[in-house]
Amino acid sequence: MRRIIFGAVAVVVLVVVVVVGVMIAFGGGGNTDAASIGAVSTNFRLFGPNDKVVVERINDPKVTNVVCYASFAQTGGVAGGLGVATDPSQFALNCIGHGPVSIPADLPQQEEMGSISASFLFKHFIITRMVDSQDNTLVYVLISTKVIHGSPANAVSAVSSQ
Repeated sequence: MRRIIFGAVAVVVLVVVVVVGVMIAFGGGGNTDAASIGAVSTNFRLFGPNDKVVVERINDPKVTNVVCYASFAQTGGVAGGLGVATDPSQFALNCIGHGPVSIPADLPQQEEMGSISASFLFKHFIITRMVDSQDNTLVYVLISTKVIHGSPANAVSAVSSQ
């Protein structure tokens, strides 16, 4: 009997160590550059938080006066409250220039600008900035990705330089 209890405790400790390691590897599950703007409840859940659409703001760290707003579905319930639910790949992106926008000369042609954690282990949203040199425009693409498999779901927004 003691052997069974010891084995069960060892398995629980191993799972906790793996989960903490994954949290550290993925930066604790979130992006420090993203700021939560708010959320709209979309589905009532008796147990745990409601399903909702979350809006976050991500400032472009290399281009002054450009900010992107991403909205995405967030699953509630018990699993969502614990941070282990897999959220659907439903999202939108809108980037704006709120002042004069100029493209720095040393800006890479394409670069990952930021990310948002959509669930604890399974999915992140990644924002990539691209430079359209011909039209002097910045193009932002938001994609969904999972740890194992990527997703073709995407959203795009553009900001013209002045």
